[in-house]
Amino acid sequence: MAQQCDICGKKPQFGNRISHAHNVTKRRWNVNLRPVHARVDGATKRIRACTSCIRSGKVVKA
Repeated sequence: MAQQCDICGKKPQFGNRISHAHNVTKRRWNVNLRPVHARVDGATKRIRACTSCIRSGKVVKA
């Protein structure tokens, strides 16, 4: 299952983890997803929405 918001399509961002000795390894910032029962096209559906979409009111909870 994709780590992606069903509302806005936000995905993990990638970057580097840099230690004190400047060793560089890959890391990722995951999206803060929550399973939500939301109203989609008049029906109740379980979606995975990021918390920024839930807080901003883009998700109508059912």
